[in-house]
Amino acid sequence: MHIANNALFRYLRESKEELGKVTWPTRHETNKYALIVVLISVGIGVFFFLLDIAFNQGLSALINLAS
Repeated sequence: MHIANNALFRYLRESKEELGKVTWPTRHETNKYALIVVLISVGIGVFFFLLDIAFNQGLSALINLAS
């Protein structure tokens, strides 16, 4: 049990050291990247919405032709 505790504490200590080496983004960078993600997500959503409308219209036209 003593060895497992040492391994756990070593892992936690090394993890804390590694987190100290991380270069964290600034608030401005975080806001900029979040805005980019939101804009791309909205753009993709609009694209698929328009694609859905186009396929719906096309399928409706095919069904009307077959009737």
